[in-house]
Amino acid sequence: MQTQSENACFGGVQGVYSHRSEACQTDMTFGLFLPEEAKLGPVPVLWYLSGLTCTHENAMTKAGAQGWAAEQGIALVFPDTSPRGEGVANDDAFDLGQGAGFYVDATQDPWAPHFNMWSYVSEELPALIAANFAVDMERQGITGHSMGGHGALTLAMGLPGRFASVSAFSPICNPAASDWGRKQLTAYLGADASKWAKHDASLMMEAEGFDGPMLVDTGTSDQFLELLRPETLAMTAAKRRQQGSIRMQPGYDHSYFFVQSFIEDHIAFHAEALYAV
Repeated sequence: MQTQSENACFGGVQGVYSHRSEACQTDMTFGLFLPEEAKLGPVPVLWYLSGLTCTHENAMTKAGAQGWAAEQGIALVFPDTSPRGEGVANDDAFDLGQGAGFYVDATQDPWAPHFNMWSYVSEELPALIAANFAVDMERQGITGHSMGGHGALTLAMGLPGRFASVSAFSPICNPAASDWGRKQLTAYLGADASKWAKHDASLMMEAEGFDGPMLVDTGTSDQFLELLRPETLAMTAAKRRQQGSIRMQPGYDHSYFFVQSFIEDHIAFHAEALYAV
């Protein structure tokens, strides 16, 4: 692991680090914010998964999360959204290939050798961070935006017992029935739609739900609302009587201005769950 940068930030440190990934077979970069309390011992950790076209840097610099995380004494992890580099498959479209890993382990060529973001985020990166930084992996929460909201919800439900809490901003809620999903899941996992179910938050909610609190925010003026399909998650959550809140925020769109507006709510929500563990 190599340190790319470390900056003082709200009494703690905002770092950027790179390493060779076995899961993705290329070099990967991630951001990690450690609050001041990490100098004294391991702190709870909140994962932030970003959306289409983003790198580790977008949320790290635009979400306004570090100040609120410092207030709560929580670490923040900002992974990249896909493998990158020479020899890594790509596509001319912004919603497939580099910058659009969709948090799955690809089984189809040309994606399979590198596009293993599920394994990277769920196994390799947590192990690397736990071995090198003062974080408490017994107290984890997960959140994300758009494609990252999809990843947060599916990882939370797909890894029972791992996360104390899950939240999402404008998540892709039903990719198996959306143009932000069918194209990518077919490319990465193949045409058999039964293999998509464990990567669809609405289908997973219907099948198993999440054993903990959930918070989801979507703007009523989100320009991608028809692709996100928040109503499907709301219906399956209500049917399951899932603990949590699914909120439609009047006038907000898909931008980081929306994320900034509600990031305090989300970090406080996770802090309550993480400190109850």
